[in-house]
Amino acid sequence: MSARDPEDELEAFLDLEADATCPYCGEPAEVDLDPSGGTVQVYVEDCAVCCRPWQVRVWFGPDGRAQVSLDAMP
Repeated sequence: MSARDPEDELEAFLDLEADATCPYCGEPAEVDLDPSGGTVQVYVEDCAVCCRPWQVRVWFGPDGRAQVSLDAMP
């Protein structure tokens, strides 16, 4: 019987992807999440369909669930 790594067990509860919608073209988008980046993250990512930049905001709750919003760049 092998020992389990506590980090592997914790990672099983963390959201690693989120579904969202591009604020420009309205196409569905899948955003890859990196919980190691902190509980609150803000960064820029381009839409895979229309190539316009989003401001991505990610909040990880205590349960590991993520809330994600995509906003048009000013």
